[in-house]
Amino acid sequence: MKEINAADFEQEVLMSEKAVVDFYSTECPPCEALAPKFEALAGIYGEQVKFIKIFRQQNRDLAEQLGVKSSPTLLFYHNGKQVGDRLTGGIKKSDIVANLNLLLPASEIQRFAERQKPILTSFDVAVLGGGPAGLTAALYLCQAKINTVLIDIALPGGQVATTHQVSNYPGFIEPQLGYMLSHQMSEQTKLCGTSYKVAVDVAKVDLLQKQIVIDEFETIQAKMIVIATGASPRLIGIPGENEFKGKGISYCATCDAKYFHEKEAVIIGGGNTAIEESEFISKFASKITIIHQFDKLTANKTAQDKAFANPKITFMLESEPRAIEKAGDRMRTTVENLKTGQRTIVESDGIFIFVGMSPNTGLFGKVLTYDPWGYINTDEDMQTNIEGIYAVGDVRSKKYRQITTAVADGTIAAIAITRKIDLTS
Repeated sequence: MKEINAADFEQEVLMSEKAVVDFYSTECPPCEALAPKFEALAGIYGEQVKFIKIFRQQNRDLAEQLGVKSSPTLLFYHNGKQVGDRLTGGIKKSDIVANLNLLLPASEIQRFAERQKPILTSFDVAVLGGGPAGLTAALYLCQAKINTVLIDIALPGGQVATTHQVSNYPGFIEPQLGYMLSHQMSEQTKLCGTSYKVAVDVAKVDLLQKQIVIDEFETIQAKMIVIATGASPRLIGIPGENEFKGKGISYCATCDAKYFHEKEAVIIGGGNTAIEESEFISKFASKITIIHQFDKLTANKTAQDKAFANPKITFMLESEPRAIEKAGDRMRTTVENLKTGQRTIVESDGIFIFVGMSPNTGLFGKVLTYDPWGYINTDEDMQTNIEGIYAVGDVRSKKYRQITTAVADGTIAAIAITRKIDLTS
């Protein structure tokens, strides 16, 4: 692996047969998450592919020339031409390997795959999930001098990282940007000494054996596991939703509202998230239509009052979407009035769907017990029906799901685990 500057780019990259370039920045959590994967793969593929690092902040002109807009960004080159995917953000090892394989002859791919020998790492506690609940559990465990690893398929932060503003988290007078609150939580937990394995593929979880397999080659063995996998946006299940997901349909206002400057948006949902995010989207969009199945909104009164007073927002109550289509660059939502049965077409530049969440429990199978809605049952110490397995945050069966209740869950589980480990030590 070699670090270069812009002056060396032509010789080291464009004049080489095969190269992969990492544009990185300082104070960049995704860059820190990528670094050990990049270095490890350089040790495996380095005889065939040049692994190059470029400090983006000191090579801005080159980065702009190549269209590099975020850190980290990985670019793959074959005989001076970019090939494969341009990888950015929380980059997974499997995606890097897939693009490295594009640079190799078919006969060589298996040989390099065999070099990635399975490894076993051991910890006292593995925290699976890096939202507020998982970060808090890992923080308390780390401060108790318990050897802890935090594992996440994305970067730490959870849903909070994609929330525009958080106005009700104790200790902050002014509303906090969601991604900054997540970042501060994550940095606090990392600085304590928690091991991080993030932006990884979780291939298998064996709760009975307390093993987690990541990136298909590393098995993490733990004495106890904290499940903090959270929940994901619920789909509405109508024709067109899967087809246009990410191509006109979004589930994240923070991610996509900025692309709606002077455009029209449809919002499906009437709860807190839908109504609060509509206020944020209205800072960009020229018109918003909210579609809600009931005759009244279910959001809190403050959010409702703001939405009703916003001249950009109109409402279609007692209505449900039936299908989504695309006509050129415009989205067309077929909406049925539940009282009259009449159907109308609502055109917009994009659609945001906020109709609740579903627990992320697909990795765990039937060994756990769940409530009727699929959330994990626990006792008051956050322990599940399996000894040594805990569940915290939005994945757990409970009445209220807020950041504050998530961090409370993480705190309780960590204290219970600490006492149990102390008794057995």
